[in-house]
Amino acid sequence: MNYTEAIAFLLERTDYERWPGYTYASRFDLRRMEELLHRLGDPHHSARSVHIAGSKGKGSTAAMVASGLRASGYSTGLYTSPHLVTIRERIDVDGKPIPKRELAEVVATLRPHADEMDREGTYGELSTFELLTASAFLHFQRKGVDFQVLETGLGGRLDATNVVTPELCVITPISLDHQEVLGDTLALIAAEKAGIIKPGVPVVSAPQAEEAAAVIRKICLERGARLIEVEKELSWRKTGADLSGQSLEVNGRRGVYRLNIPLLGAHQMQNAATAVAALEVLYVPRESIESGLAATRWPGRLQVLRRRPLLVVDGAHTAESAKKLKEALEQYFHFYRLILIIGASADKDVGGVAAELAPLASSVLATRSRHPRATSPGAVAEVFARLGLRPEVTESVAEALAKALGQAGKRDLICATGSLFLVGEVIEYTKGLRPELYP
Repeated sequence: MNYTEAIAFLLERTDYERWPGYTYASRFDLRRMEELLHRLGDPHHSARSVHIAGSKGKGSTAAMVASGLRASGYSTGLYTSPHLVTIRERIDVDGKPIPKRELAEVVATLRPHADEMDREGTYGELSTFELLTASAFLHFQRKGVDFQVLETGLGGRLDATNVVTPELCVITPISLDHQEVLGDTLALIAAEKAGIIKPGVPVVSAPQAEEAAAVIRKICLERGARLIEVEKELSWRKTGADLSGQSLEVNGRRGVYRLNIPLLGAHQMQNAATAVAALEVLYVPRESIESGLAATRWPGRLQVLRRRPLLVVDGAHTAESAKKLKEALEQYFHFYRLILIIGASADKDVGGVAAELAPLASSVLATRSRHPRATSPGAVAEVFARLGLRPEVTESVAEALAKALGQAGKRDLICATGSLFLVGEVIEYTKGLRPELYP
């Protein structure tokens, strides 16, 4: 099996990232993952695990935790989703995406087991995400990693990653997202996210709305899991910032940390404090925490791609994340005229995003990514038109970016946002990368 055949096999299965509106509880059954992994020799038990769930910041926090572990000398696997440019980004060992040949090899290994399970149909058909998750566990086992840092794909309780008994669980901020799947209140969503909590396993919780925090506290108490609430047990303050990142001081539970992180925005300081709390539980030394967080790579989040003209990308796709983007734009780029490139997935709150960003925009280019869940540019434009703007409709990210670059002057900022799929295409275009088969 070569790489192209491996990707084709993965995409033959149902990909729930491309299919909004499914019934969560009826589609996912962890017994599918457990059986597949057992047939493969239980590779998910081969390394110590850190399991991370949440609505916002879980990818950034996972990347920081993995970088801190690497700096301490641990070989570390990192499993995240979605990806920006290539599906191989999701399965990373020591900062390097899985090579094409090795992805093909792990998929070839699991394929006969997956085919047999699908023929038997005991627990339903394996999905694309489940097969990718199994591929990650196999790759991490073959590379002999010491730790695997696992970001949940959706929810937590029924997520394909929720087959490990981790050293530590981390829950990043919970907000209203995927309500049609996880529930329409913070309490319901928090219950799904907190489904990763295991008896006796410590939990680090980022600052939460009280409705979500109460659910996390209750589940930790029921399961005998020690809870570390970042907002109560740590403090942090910014000490500097420029377009390449920011510095901060974190007063942790085991010491004081002077950090430089290559990520912008106040929310990233909160994510850094959460990562510090997690790494303290794992007894990572202060020097490794500081050097690890400084070396974190997590593209597509308030990332400056070029300076002339200034081009920034951020995957803000909810009202809350758009608010954080707005605050960051006002803080770092307030003296620029904003040209906004915006596209969204069909199940996202375009109105909430537009309400936050429209007041800053001088011009808007509504567009769509190649992803099948992308909302039509016309529908996105209508939302901004109702807010008093006159958006220009473009049919592709490449077209929108070309027009924005043609319009931009020395004092203009181009910001592309609305979905990570759109951000990935901007990175492709800017860096001259060829699109891969997926997405």
